[in-house]
Amino acid sequence: MYSSSDMKAISFTMVFNFVFTEGEFKGSTVSMYGRNPIMAPKGREMPIIGGTGAFRFARGYAQAKTFKIDGINAVVEYNVFIWH
Repeated sequence: MYSSSDMKAISFTMVFNFVFTEGEFKGSTVSMYGRNPIMAPKGREMPIIGGTGAFRFARGYAQAKTFKIDGINAVVEYNVFIWH
């Protein structure tokens, strides 16, 4: 889920849930919430605010970098660092 959060630049407030569907963490989720100025040249950082299952009470951050935007579609890389 996202909502516009800036009057001068393309920026969103993002609410993300990463869901693990395979492996050791299957069924667990990680929750991310924060401001995302999608065209920032060096990428951006958003906080990990919790999760479920193995990631209950998790903390950390995600670094996002946009590679391509095509209309409403985008290719974004997320590097996520989690303490749980």
